[in-house]
Amino acid sequence: MPELPEVETVRKGLLPAMEGKLIKRADIRRPDLRWPFPEGMADRLTGARVLRLGRRSKYILADLSTGETLIIHLGMSGRMLINGLGTAEFHNNPALPGKHDHVILDMEDGTRITFNDARRFGAMDLAPTDEVEDHWLLKNLGPEPLGNRFDEAYLIGRLKGRNMPIKTALLDQRIVSGLGNIYVCEVLHRTGISPKRKAGKLSEARVATLVPAIRDVLGEAIEAGGSSLRDYRQTDGELGYFQHSFAVYDRENERCAKEGCKGIVTRVVQSGRSSFYCPTCQR
Repeated sequence: MPELPEVETVRKGLLPAMEGKLIKRADIRRPDLRWPFPEGMADRLTGARVLRLGRRSKYILADLSTGETLIIHLGMSGRMLINGLGTAEFHNNPALPGKHDHVILDMEDGTRITFNDARRFGAMDLAPTDEVEDHWLLKNLGPEPLGNRFDEAYLIGRLKGRNMPIKTALLDQRIVSGLGNIYVCEVLHRTGISPKRKAGKLSEARVATLVPAIRDVLGEAIEAGGSSLRDYRQTDGELGYFQHSFAVYDRENERCAKEGCKGIVTRVVQSGRSSFYCPTCQR
């Protein structure tokens, strides 16, 4: 599932095609994805101008001139393609929708934005812009890891007394939003913290090291266009490249990438997810 860097990369790719542009026609080609689309979604989008294209956690938020915000979640395999032209599914004639093109937005300048989702775990919804933070998908999210509200004091306070593993705590979207399995594994490796350590047992000094590491890893991943493992593509169909920089994720039985460490990357399952770490340098 795309994490914060992938969603931010998609948002940036959509900016020149959507922000400030009018949706000339919206074509909703099925009644639902993961959940039903809101009633009258095509009519509510048609004729609306995209005033601002933002992001909250793993959600893209398109503020519209109608006073509503379009909430977009990519799910496991969702892609936002501009003009329908992508490396994975090339449409020779963008006027002919593909099998998995479920939402099509034709913009006033002739650009076509296509939401393509083979597995249909993605989602779209509409909410009043002035109430969007209270939407059920967003209202319980923690602070943005790249924002000012997320700092050492905040994280120390939220982890204090927690009996859950630190890996599980960092994946809890109520504590910090946008982090997923890939980047938490990479952050814990950089800070030398085992994913199995209890969050509440970490010293304040060790918890404090997590904040800059989270910012650095996410920043580097955004710069690289995210990570492409299976379905994720940028808006032009290109792959992300951060997977080539993984230190531990998906590197089971390989030598630890940390200089001077002779450990071997190990995989364990935590809460149904694979955690990759080096038992030698992560304690």
